[in-house]
Amino acid sequence: MNLTERLLNRDPSALAKLISQVENRVPGYPEILDQIFSHTGHSYRIGITGPPGAGKSTLVDKLVRLLRAEGKTVGVLACDPTSPFTGGALLGDRIRMQDLVSDDGVFIRSMATRGSLGGLAKSAQEAALLLEAFGFDWIILETIGVGQVEVDIVQAADTTVLVLVPQSGDVIQAMKAGLMEIGDVFVVNKSDQGEADLAYRNLQTMLGLSMHEWMPPIVKTVASQNQGIVELRSAIERHKAYQEKNTLSHRRRVRLKAFLQMIIEEELQLQLWHSQRLKTLDAQLEQILNKHQTPYRAAKEILQSISSSLQNN
Repeated sequence: MNLTERLLNRDPSALAKLISQVENRVPGYPEILDQIFSHTGHSYRIGITGPPGAGKSTLVDKLVRLLRAEGKTVGVLACDPTSPFTGGALLGDRIRMQDLVSDDGVFIRSMATRGSLGGLAKSAQEAALLLEAFGFDWIILETIGVGQVEVDIVQAADTTVLVLVPQSGDVIQAMKAGLMEIGDVFVVNKSDQGEADLAYRNLQTMLGLSMHEWMPPIVKTVASQNQGIVELRSAIERHKAYQEKNTLSHRRRVRLKAFLQMIIEEELQLQLWHSQRLKTLDAQLEQILNKHQTPYRAAKEILQSISSSLQNN
């Protein structure tokens, strides 16, 4: 059997190899995704994001264990746009969840930046498709921080959980960053610390101003002590039920449209900057550095060349 057939037969080693092909942009990988696409769409995706130090990985660990206790299978993608190396926090996560790795019902994969930051959001979505084709009941997309790339990643989820902690001004920072709009469920983790009640009330006040039909629940947790995990699971389930009744098909349509745009944009980039055009760019750059050309005139000339090339094709 080839790798695709092995994936569809739930071979975890085939899944790992195919995700590596996606990450490394191995020639021919889109054809593999074409072959498995009809087997996707049956998993429920949870996005978990929040600032560094919020305890997201511990929360994911406890949530995975609870889902496994229910008999659900879970695939986890831990995405780190901040580093091109699978080390640091991600390595710590893998060590912390080591006993879960030996569980046949759990698959855990760290994904870090390989090349462009924007490429990670696309790679994560492609890896999620492979997890769906494998047949996981639940897929968890965890991000290390809350930058634009992380937001793009979690917006590929059906339910987005925003994890904050009481004492670092997370609530105010989340509001400033516009993150309140992406959260379907809010978690105040480490809620045994001081100011947890204040953070909870601040969140309630801010979310009370929302005009959306769905009112995001706020869950207090102490993930390190396994407190509040059942309540978090319940909140996710309530949002899942709401989505299935109201907005899930629309949300997935929006997600698919964004994914399709990513595919087209990446292909256009590849076609746009072939070797000959890069030589032209370098030549123009030399002219600009010598003040014989300006950036805007150079850009205009390159764009005219591209336009002419497209018309001739």
